[in-house]
Amino acid sequence: MARAFRKTRRGIAGEFEQGELRLLRRLFADVVQLLEPEKRENEDPLAALVGLDQEATRPEDSAVIRLLPDAVRNDDDGALEFRRLTERSLREEKVSALRAAALLLEHPQVLLNPDQAQVLARALNDVRLVLADRLEIKTDEDAARLHGISDLEDAEDLESYLALVYNFVTWVQEGLMQALLASVEVQE
Repeated sequence: MARAFRKTRRGIAGEFEQGELRLLRRLFADVVQLLEPEKRENEDPLAALVGLDQEATRPEDSAVIRLLPDAVRNDDDGALEFRRLTERSLREEKVSALRAAALLLEHPQVLLNPDQAQVLARALNDVRLVLADRLEIKTDEDAARLHGISDLEDAEDLESYLALVYNFVTWVQEGLMQALLASVEVQE
């Protein structure tokens, strides 16, 4: 069983079993698949280089919308224009963070500096957003309904298994954030 992240003299340390590491890396890879920008044949290389996507549209997948929400409310044209100007770059940044986080979780004993901890925290947050969407978590009450599922024996169907995974990722992220905050407080 994983040991929560904690602040140590050497950095932010955590410990995982191989199965837990495989699960987290698989979750990161799944979110990468959702976010990876599509390659287009006749794409303008300069536009792609600076992150513009003239063909961007509002995503159909509600999980992707949670990851890349509309930046302008009550203005579909403004939201779409903002998406065209920024979405490709945002997708690439998230994909990069998810891949970097997977590399940080190669060994059971994990030791992170504060910058690495922030990368991992962002990746865990993106995974949680996707899982929350799939579980239809919209309120604190929705999350509380699933909070009690903490043992594999409690997972009787797909929803309860996803809830178990969601609770595990939440626990990892919470411990990481507490250790990161403790390391920042010491530096001040």
